[in-house]
Amino acid sequence: MATSRSTIDFLLDQLCALEDLSSRRMFGEYCIYLSGKPIGFVCNDEFYLKITAAGRQLAPDAAEGFPYPGARPHLLIPADSWEDRHWLIPLLEATERALPPPKPRKKDHFKQ
Repeated sequence: MATSRSTIDFLLDQLCALEDLSSRRMFGEYCIYLSGKPIGFVCNDEFYLKITAAGRQLAPDAAEGFPYPGARPHLLIPADSWEDRHWLIPLLEATERALPPPKPRKKDHFKQ
């Protein structure tokens, strides 16, 4: 089951205070970016956040889940926590700061 547009719209609205937040649709699901770094996924209407020590400290009781088959475990952020902006925004910011910068894309050698 793909994530509904209303789910991603609601989550992004809750996080609108984050200036450099974006999402990208991928195979019916969404990747969430903060400051150009992929920090999580919304899959099957559930929000999965990459696990970092900083994020785990702010969400010590969060369950782990897999956004898609073959993925590494992520923190599963329950939908009823999405409305708590005062908790969710610092969690995303801490996760983003703890992640390395994205790797530069390789040049396409076939383009001319």
